[in-house]
Amino acid sequence: MTTDISSRLLLLYKDSGFAQLEIGHVLMICVGLTLLYLAVKKGFEPLLLIPIGFGAILTNLPGSGIMDLNHGFLGQIYQAGTASEIFPIVMFMCLGALTDFSPLLANPLTFLLGAAAQAGVFVALVGAVWMGFGLKAACAIGIIGGADGPTSIYLAGKMAPQYLGAIAVASYSYMSLVPLIQPPIIKLFTSKEDRSIVMTTPRTVSQTEKVMLPVVVAIFVGLVLPAAVPLIGMMMFGNFIRESKVVERLSLSAQNEICNITTIFLGLTVGATMKAEDFLKADTLKIVALGLIAFMAGTAMGVIFGQVMKVLSGGKINPVIGAAGVSAVPMAARTAHLVGQEANPRNFLLMHAMGPNVAGVIGTAVAASVLLSLAGGV
Repeated sequence: MTTDISSRLLLLYKDSGFAQLEIGHVLMICVGLTLLYLAVKKGFEPLLLIPIGFGAILTNLPGSGIMDLNHGFLGQIYQAGTASEIFPIVMFMCLGALTDFSPLLANPLTFLLGAAAQAGVFVALVGAVWMGFGLKAACAIGIIGGADGPTSIYLAGKMAPQYLGAIAVASYSYMSLVPLIQPPIIKLFTSKEDRSIVMTTPRTVSQTEKVMLPVVVAIFVGLVLPAAVPLIGMMMFGNFIRESKVVERLSLSAQNEICNITTIFLGLTVGATMKAEDFLKADTLKIVALGLIAFMAGTAMGVIFGQVMKVLSGGKINPVIGAAGVSAVPMAARTAHLVGQEANPRNFLLMHAMGPNVAGVIGTAVAASVLLSLAGGV
């Protein structure tokens, strides 16, 4: 009887996750716990880090099969929504419904700051080629520099699906860690006097301008760069239903229920790609490193171009807002605002920084579409 019980207990142990647990699983579970800590205790973008962190923990519990692409719960959601590019495109629609383009319309020159911050994309692209990645993979890795998770997933799914998990995790992680990464770079390229510059209140933008913008952008960008239509087109659709003021139910659904549901499943499935056996590889570490370099380069170039605009404007533009050109909305704009307030408590840069911030979203999507058009067939 005792032998029978022992055999059953031994069999139960062999079937448990403890018997299959390896050091890689433990490391990745610790990574997931770290992301949860940063989200809950430090407040670093909990809407992103909580589902990503929890997804990383679940996928590294051996034997669960939760990320099995045929039968696993998250695996099937990943196949249906993330790998198929549906979730990223839906997120662009939601982002459009959440975005007020008034700051950009009030000061169109700030679009140049969003464009300048895309330099990080090409820094990472060159670095990836130098490290031995193929051109398609290098393009997908480079877009991490735009700090736009949905765009990164969209381009990776088309050009380098084998690296989709690593690219998505790197992109979302750096988006979430904006408050840690950007302030030292901003301060490196600005003086306290620069950061203290108070910008004048932007002009009032008419409702007609707000309604016309998404239609004009969708048509113009779509004709110039057809590959951008899925991302830019859906973003502009989301913004149009917001600004038209006649379909409030649709606008609120895109801003709330649809956005929240998509965020949950996109975050969980991105985190679930962080399986130890797939994630702890040399190529993954290279991608994470390149993503950080790209993000830092984009921030630095945005601030440097902000310095140029400060000089050309006669000191009226605070160069700090250039850091918001990376498209981590609204984290980058909020970080720029806080850095400015630290230097001058009476400074209020948030609305000014939102101009280059939303421009960066458009810029990253356009950059991704250019790369897709030029290298997609290689």
